[in-house]
Amino acid sequence: MKFEPPEAPSPKRLRIIACGMIAREILAIREQFALDHIELKCLPAIYHHYPDRIAPAVERAIRRARREGIERIFVGYADCGTGGALDKICEKYGVDRIAGPHCFSFYVGNEAFAERWDDDMTSFFMTDFLARQFEAFLVKPLGLDRHPELRDMYFGNYTKMIYLAQTDDPELSRKAEEAAAFLGLAYERRFTGFGDLTSAIRKESSRNTLNHT
Repeated sequence: MKFEPPEAPSPKRLRIIACGMIAREILAIREQFALDHIELKCLPAIYHHYPDRIAPAVERAIRRARREGIERIFVGYADCGTGGALDKICEKYGVDRIAGPHCFSFYVGNEAFAERWDDDMTSFFMTDFLARQFEAFLVKPLGLDRHPELRDMYFGNYTKMIYLAQTDDPELSRKAEEAAAFLGLAYERRFTGFGDLTSAIRKESSRNTLNHT
């Protein structure tokens, strides 16, 4: 009689509660590594402007997931200006988040970002999301379309814009360079890919699988 090895158990569903600014990147990682057991719940990207809303919103999303019977949860935010409030929520519910102070750091790689901070501390950072949504997410909310004189008030202390590119997209690079010109900043492009985001999600996915076996 031929021995048939037992089938590996299917990974348990993993919900990632994430900032809408990194939704495309998480979905791309899920597809690239066939992590079909991951489901994504995004919170409004506009919370980037209101970091005090992040921790309460994440807590509500965690509680909702638990009510739905989801045991494995991962938070797709860095600290993102919450001043440690998000870490308190993660600790309260026993979930992990992406390491780092903000998405710019984990895209570059947290260690590499920290090493270059002295050189980059007067730089305004842009990502694929911000390049794509520059007018809707920055120009209009800050009133720069109606009051261009506010530009120097908001950006006068910056010396350049650094576009941290997650993808090699010439159209996004063009938009980022135009945005730098609009803000009166020098322009630099650095290709980062997804940085630490990929390893964080793959590690959490692996933990999820191991804990289920």
